[in-house]
Amino acid sequence: MLPDSVQEPEISPEVSIVVPVFNEEGAVESLVREIVAAFAGWSVEILFVNDASGDATGERLAALRTEVPALRVLAHRRNAGQSRAIRTGVRAARARIVVMLDGDGQNDPADAPRLARALMSGPPSLGLVGGERRVRRDSPGKRWASRLANAVRRRMLNDRAADTGCGLKAFRREAFLALPYFDHLHRYLPAMMIREGYDVAFEPVNHRPRQSGRSKYTNLGRLGASLFDLAGVMWLSRRARDSGGVDETPLFPSREGG
Repeated sequence: MLPDSVQEPEISPEVSIVVPVFNEEGAVESLVREIVAAFAGWSVEILFVNDASGDATGERLAALRTEVPALRVLAHRRNAGQSRAIRTGVRAARARIVVMLDGDGQNDPADAPRLARALMSGPPSLGLVGGERRVRRDSPGKRWASRLANAVRRRMLNDRAADTGCGLKAFRREAFLALPYFDHLHRYLPAMMIREGYDVAFEPVNHRPRQSGRSKYTNLGRLGASLFDLAGVMWLSRRARDSGGVDETPLFPSREGG
């Protein structure tokens, strides 16, 4: 059974957890239960966004709705990719703080509250706290490709991220929605947050072997997309202009000495 201390979502929960899923029927049930256990005592909502899965992912999630009142299940009518699924979840979220996890079970939900607390305790300028996987549980080829991609991206974008591919991140909802949207945005969130004037920070997190299914990406396919994405993100970053802040003129200016 699930912990009794998990509360049904209020109008404005403390945290919204957004999980994009595509053909993850073998992982979603255990992942929901782990998220519930990790956030015991919190006021949360858990949004799973089903990106038009062709397996029983939707049915597995629907069956959990009566047992987990905090669970909300959104479904795309057509497959639109991970970034679009994340954006769908963030737009539907009711909390100011959003925690994002991958749907394959490789992110450890036990780390998620720590990232949320780090963001909540930070200044308003802190827009994102990202996870960094210190010990990877992937194949040697995937680890090598990831190290190379991270090194190139960090050098070109100066985004301070050693592991932007980690799916576990906490961010302010308003900050995310201020970012320009494009496919694969989720891989460049630190750079885009910095572009909008937010600070970013990182915390070490656990990484686990995939629980079920198989990766939706190949090294070659990821490389081709990353080259185009990197060029686009560099262009966006260079075209940004900083206003230095915004001041509003009061309706009735104060008169000093009068």
